[in-house]
Amino acid sequence: MAFAGANQTAGGFMNIRCLAASVAASLVLVFATPASADDTILSVTGKVTGGEINLTLEQIEAMGSASIVTTTPWHDGLTTFEGVPMARFLDAVGAQGTTAYVHALNDFSIDIPLSDLTRFDAIMAVKTDGNYMGIADKGPLFIVFPYDDVSEVRNELFYARSVWQIHTIEIE
Repeated sequence: MAFAGANQTAGGFMNIRCLAASVAASLVLVFATPASADDTILSVTGKVTGGEINLTLEQIEAMGSASIVTTTPWHDGLTTFEGVPMARFLDAVGAQGTTAYVHALNDFSIDIPLSDLTRFDAIMAVKTDGNYMGIADKGPLFIVFPYDDVSEVRNELFYARSVWQIHTIEIE
């Protein structure tokens, strides 16, 4: 098969750089695109009302919204995060425990005391700087603390609790 135009080399084969760029661009589109409104993006289990709860982005956003403008170790400069306050989220799912076991798509997991999520006004962000977060951008869900406003959360422990690519939360 011969390729025409800029992708053709002297031997008639597609330039490997063009192919790699095309594949990379396709992956960025897949991983940067937020889930559709009907897709479950979060499962909440454990000590919650009604057993396992599967939530869509739309259902999470309907719980309310707050913003945190802060710097993070993972972003350049000030970033605006928008999402549901963790206190509202925990109320909405009827959390009855003391700890959230948060598990990410990349298999990272950590236990977070519910009291720290509420006391320090953490949010479960769905947007950064007004844009929905795709998987490649730490989405679709990312726990964010107000790092610039609260010195107690500006440390390695709370950075580790700032889980991104969240897909399950078990309340214990």
